[in-house]
Amino acid sequence: LNTRIGEDKPFQDLLDEYDAVFLGMGAYDYVRGGFPGEDLPGVHEALPYLVANVYRELGHDEAAAPYIDLAGKNVVVLGGGDTGMDCNRTAIRQGAESVTCAYRRDEANMPGSRREVANSKEEGIRFLFNRQPVEIVGDEQVTGVRVIETRMGAAGSDGRRRPEPIPGTEEVLPADAVVIAFGFRPDPPDWFDEFGIETLPSGRVRAASLGPYPYQTTNPMIFAGGDMVRGSDLVVTAVHEGREAAKGIARYLEV
Repeated sequence: LNTRIGEDKPFQDLLDEYDAVFLGMGAYDYVRGGFPGEDLPGVHEALPYLVANVYRELGHDEAAAPYIDLAGKNVVVLGGGDTGMDCNRTAIRQGAESVTCAYRRDEANMPGSRREVANSKEEGIRFLFNRQPVEIVGDEQVTGVRVIETRMGAAGSDGRRRPEPIPGTEEVLPADAVVIAFGFRPDPPDWFDEFGIETLPSGRVRAASLGPYPYQTTNPMIFAGGDMVRGSDLVVTAVHEGREAAKGIARYLEV
């Protein structure tokens, strides 16, 4: 615990001490939108916002995660995944005046679970589908989000239909606060190369999904699962993959 592998403890030490190692390092590289205004006061990243709220609910505050109170504010949440739904419902429960969730694809192509979307609607969240943010506006403080309407185009290399902007449809959504919830991606450490752990262009670890040793990486002694292999997903999915990887490790060690 409280140990950074590769810094506080060399990864080679683990390989020397154990017959197999499982990596479950998650995906914590915050995805930014890359448009103007993301650094304005009043614009918040999803994870720090949610973590700070959990600390407050548990009855204590953390200096490293200051509480972000959105009570009485008109909030715009950008993103259509489960993290975005968490931000929607957290903001409305904090007493936000209004919460609008803007997502660049249509509802059918929204990655958030249908139950979470339905629950958000029940709590009064307003959804704007086919709205792609292009700028967060404001001078000293955020005052709104400029979005453009989209239509669903052809599928991309990932199989998902891509949103295409419709010229002349820009509008500004008024906002006192904006929460960006575009998700997270893996951030593989430098020492992966040293130990032959291959990653995909997205940063996800290359691991076997089939075969006798599920979730075995390109280094036979090392297995991996969860968000660092499949990208951001649910905790229960990571738990399942950990169990399947354990079966693969047992077969690999012939036990």
